[in-house]
Amino acid sequence: MCAVDLNGNGDAADEGETASCAATASGGWQCPIRAVACTVTGPATYACPLGDQYACEVPAGGGAPTCSPDACIDTGANPVVTDPVVDDPGVPNDGQVDADGNCLDHIEIFSGRALRCRPPGLLDTFQNCCADKGKIIKDGIGSSLTSLSTKIAVAKGVLTGMKAAYTAFKAGATASQAATAGLKGIIGIDPTSLAISLAINLIIEFLFQGCDSQDMETGMLRGSGMCHEIGSYCTSKILGICIQKAKGHCCFNTKLGRIIQEQGRPQLKSFNSIGWGTPKNPMCRGFTPEEFQALDFSKLDLSEYYSDIEARAQSDIQIDMKDRVDAYMQTIGKN
Repeated sequence: MCAVDLNGNGDAADEGETASCAATASGGWQCPIRAVACTVTGPATYACPLGDQYACEVPAGGGAPTCSPDACIDTGANPVVTDPVVDDPGVPNDGQVDADGNCLDHIEIFSGRALRCRPPGLLDTFQNCCADKGKIIKDGIGSSLTSLSTKIAVAKGVLTGMKAAYTAFKAGATASQAATAGLKGIIGIDPTSLAISLAINLIIEFLFQGCDSQDMETGMLRGSGMCHEIGSYCTSKILGICIQKAKGHCCFNTKLGRIIQEQGRPQLKSFNSIGWGTPKNPMCRGFTPEEFQALDFSKLDLSEYYSDIEARAQSDIQIDMKDRVDAYMQTIGKN
């Protein structure tokens, strides 16, 4: 293969910047990306218009000679190096609890998980595995402890479900069968928390595009407004040339959690030096109880969240917000 930075942005991860090399009659290989036809200078004599340093080669199947300024890379001797996908399951529920099930250990409020998805590149066949596919996990109705617990369980269950779907597809299942297997892995499926038909369509589309399980998980949470995008980084290289990028995210169990994290962190000194970490290594920890109590909720713009709630009086919405925060605190207190 060969890789060329055509647009000068420092990588070869964009469409048209990588290609399979073509065999030549002389037994070599030629990069087709910027190959041009050679000019005739005499009987059976050719010259490369790009410079005499580039050899004119006849294609293995015959035809007019061409030359290329770009070198081919033997992927057998120089394989693609890909960063391992960070498998972040989130904060484990492994602390000590009292007789009533209340957590006695470290508590994180509105904690997230580090996830990545891949924009168009060589390894995902130039399909956009970061494309938002619509709001699949619903986060704007209901404020009871049971309702919120279900929504958090669904968001967490996406991790298990997407892995199950991807595994089934790789094992030979059809995309539809894999999607069904994936949905069975999501905890607490019900029409008030998950748009099931949209989820099936998303999984099928992503599987056909060559996206992996974390691409699908991030896409589902991202489209539902639960992810904060941190930035892009290179995830795959060959001979030091980047051929595939990824976008790092912190994804949360609810849209409300993402909004409060985005607007609450700037208020706290403890986040000043670390921010959101880096795109490759996101820092997605939740608030400690002390940090959460220090937040000035009067400075939070929750209009994005209000738009997802059915039209009600402002006072009812404020009560709903308080109930949801209290419910979240009770939920994590049991973990």
